[in-house]
Amino acid sequence: MSFTKPMLGLAVGGALGLLDGLSGFLEPSLGPLMGSVITFSLLKGLVSGIAIGYFSQRVRSMTVGIAAGIAIAAVLSLLVVLHAGMALFWDIMLPGMLLGAIVGFATQKFGGVKETAAAAR
Repeated sequence: MSFTKPMLGLAVGGALGLLDGLSGFLEPSLGPLMGSVITFSLLKGLVSGIAIGYFSQRVRSMTVGIAAGIAIAAVLSLLVVLHAGMALFWDIMLPGMLLGAIVGFATQKFGGVKETAAAAR
């Protein structure tokens, strides 16, 4: 069974985004905000994953795929930082960029190429 790169990015990004959000339980001060922390982390992971997957279809370089993954996730993480406040800059940016690097690697290494109708004949 082979996933296309966007679908693999969506799956890996969503799973890592959920884990990122659930890691907020390790910080007791986030207790009242955990619903929004989990929601935004999951959404950030899903959007990052699918964007990285689509980008990975265009390039074949592992280095470019990982760098693009980091950049895409960093931009989305920055949007969350602007909403949450600059006091949490590194707490949001570092896990987000790590998510981007992992999804960029996974989509380049394990993602399948979408087969066109002409190539199938």
